[in-house]
Amino acid sequence: MFDPETLSKAHQDVVNTTRLWLDQMVVGLNLCPFSLSVIARNQVHYAVCDATADAELRQFFLDELQRLLGANENDVATSLLMFTQGVEAFEDYLDLLDWFQQLLEDADLTDHVQLASFHPHYQFEGVAAEDLSHFTNRSPYPTIHLLRQDHMARILTHVANPEKIYLDNIETLKKLGRSQVEALCPWGK
Repeated sequence: MFDPETLSKAHQDVVNTTRLWLDQMVVGLNLCPFSLSVIARNQVHYAVCDATADAELRQFFLDELQRLLGANENDVATSLLMFTQGVEAFEDYLDLLDWFQQLLEDADLTDHVQLASFHPHYQFEGVAAEDLSHFTNRSPYPTIHLLRQDHMARILTHVANPEKIYLDNIETLKKLGRSQVEALCPWGK
């Protein structure tokens, strides 16, 4: 179980801001129908990284992969890795995400873990910059979500039309309107 008291005050602030985003946007708007149960059971591990050097970033990622895969799923079902510096620009973040994906592949772990991505300035390729759809993946900090493949496979067997979730999320944001979405997600303006 995750205990925020083990973190520095600065890292606690990052986690608390992320938890508020999860409560208000992700769970509150039901943008991820799988998140409520793991959050309610305190099965999310939050890891904050201040590193910018490649060696430290690589070690942080590998340590968090090991933590997730070494833990009982009832204790740590999923992990959120938040980055406080060095990847504020979305393009830099995408480079980090690509590198971590390559590390995952090099370690032959893609059958066990998948990466999901969130960033304050998330921008889907080929979509107009002002489109509300980007807010489905806008988080207060650059964040990489480590998901257990087997956990997701089990959950998805109970979801009708999982490919429709993204479209439903966009519709939810459109119904709310830009001003309400930006109020919930002020970093994403």
